[in-house]
Amino acid sequence: MKLVLQILGVALILAGGLWALQGAGIVMWPAESFMLAEREWVLYGLLTVAVGALLLWLARRRA
Repeated sequence: MKLVLQILGVALILAGGLWALQGAGIVMWPAESFMLAEREWVLYGLLTVAVGALLLWLARRRA
């Protein structure tokens, strides 16, 4: 279970970081993405990063 939480946590952090950067207009890839320069995706991305960090924290407590 610990490994699953770690993998899911890292995946959420990476995906959320990409969403936040796309929403902020920093990462403009892929060019046809509907998230580009849309401020709401910064919030969604940061929330996703927070959930991923929480999962990593929970995995660490299971050690």
